[in-house]
Amino acid sequence: MATTGFGAPSVDERDALARKAAKTPGLISFAGGLPDPKLFPTRDLGRALEGALNDNTSEALQYGWPEGSAALREYVARELRARGARVNADGVVMTSGAQQAIALALAMLPRGAAVGVDPESYPGALEIFRAARRVLCDLTEATRGFYVMPSVSNPRGQRLNTAEREALLSRAAKHRGFIIEDDAYEGTWFSGEGSTPLLAEAPERVFQVGTFSKTLCPGLRIGWLVPPPALLRRALQQKQADDLQANSLAQALLVRYLEGERFEHHKRTARQRYRRKARALARSVAARLPELRFRPPGGGFSLWLESDLQLDQKRLLATAIEAKVSFDPGYAFRFRPSGSFAIRLCYSAVAEDDIDEGVRRLARALAACRRKRRG
Repeated sequence: MATTGFGAPSVDERDALARKAAKTPGLISFAGGLPDPKLFPTRDLGRALEGALNDNTSEALQYGWPEGSAALREYVARELRARGARVNADGVVMTSGAQQAIALALAMLPRGAAVGVDPESYPGALEIFRAARRVLCDLTEATRGFYVMPSVSNPRGQRLNTAEREALLSRAAKHRGFIIEDDAYEGTWFSGEGSTPLLAEAPERVFQVGTFSKTLCPGLRIGWLVPPPALLRRALQQKQADDLQANSLAQALLVRYLEGERFEHHKRTARQRYRRKARALARSVAARLPELRFRPPGGGFSLWLESDLQLDQKRLLATAIEAKVSFDPGYAFRFRPSGSFAIRLCYSAVAEDDIDEGVRRLARALAACRRKRRG
């Protein structure tokens, strides 16, 4: 059986476990990092869609330019300026989600440059880097390429502190390197306090990546990339070669939805709900899984748990699915194999009333695995 580290199955095996969990009736899923579907503003989006389709210009159903909607690019630029970045609409490229934005940024990095990442990072980005055959290393070892989530990290839900920011920017400047700044979860910070993007401090070497997937809904597949000005033309050429443009209809309805204060109200409501869920999950884990360590997140969708337990995470996940609960194994977030135990529990899409029951099921699965190991 092919593996990718201690207790780490291949991509196909991970997919099989995820699909098995999805087909299990009554399962409580702490996996996936999905936004709460009960928060999706379906009525407002429906009205925005109707308005976009009734627009006599037909722009919503027609081909567009590779850089995307002018109104949407201006919205993104305005939001970034409010956080301290010097950017205008001409410097923004609308993309098919943050995933495409990361891939576009990677294509602009120096050929063959290794990419430095945090010890635990976004699996989707790690998969992009590996597919491109980029060497992955620790942030402190990298020189020309860096990938970080400074505003709200995944899976830990923390912000890069001042010393870490300064060290990263200094290292990138020293080696004439480039930073991919993934801002996907910025709007989920529980207090609502915005952060200053790295783009504001080093626009000549930062690729700023953002998305509406975490703060609104992922089905629209609308994100953005702000590349260094010197690489904007290349990024547009690559974008056009990849897919011509981001979805015209999704962009058009999004422009209409963003009119007024609806989105700001939506984000406030979402942050409050996610904060309650995060606290409920933290209380339940502390009570039922005392052997697992965690630091309460300041934002994002998940709780990152670590332990000195010597357990096979794949076996634990299979056992947990039998107990009708699932989670994300820690190995998926690590760029190098590790024998240390870690799992991610996402509270975002779980009903509040199901959180404690889900942890109770996980505790039962964990106990069963420990008994089997001792036996």
